[in-house]
Amino acid sequence: VQLQASGGGLVQPGGSLSLSCASPRRPYSGYGTGWFRRAPGKEREFVAAITWNGDTTLYSDSVKGRFTISRDNFNFTTNLRMSSLKPEDTAVYLCAALKRPTVATGAQWYDFWGQGTLVTVSS
Repeated sequence: VQLQASGGGLVQPGGSLSLSCASPRRPYSGYGTGWFRRAPGKEREFVAAITWNGDTTLYSDSVKGRFTISRDNFNFTTNLRMSSLKPEDTAVYLCAALKRPTVATGAQWYDFWGQGTLVTVSS
């Protein structure tokens, strides 16, 4: 499974941005998916995750209430809607999938990773 993240860019503080993660070559049918991020000089951290059927979502405390994860299983994409963005949200955002329909916050549980997309929050 190859994952492709897209949608990153430059946005002002308080703005919004939507990221998308697709698997064009092989749909990740039955897989849970998630988003992580790596800020400059920091370790990779969990952002959000969603089960295969979308009935359960998890968020890190730092993004809860501002970010929304969703998925479109018809098009095999996982999306991350980011609102009220802050400069500290600046990072490379990575999408990932695990070979189970569940959710997980630990990166070690994920089996497939995308290349990441850069989000810069700055005025």
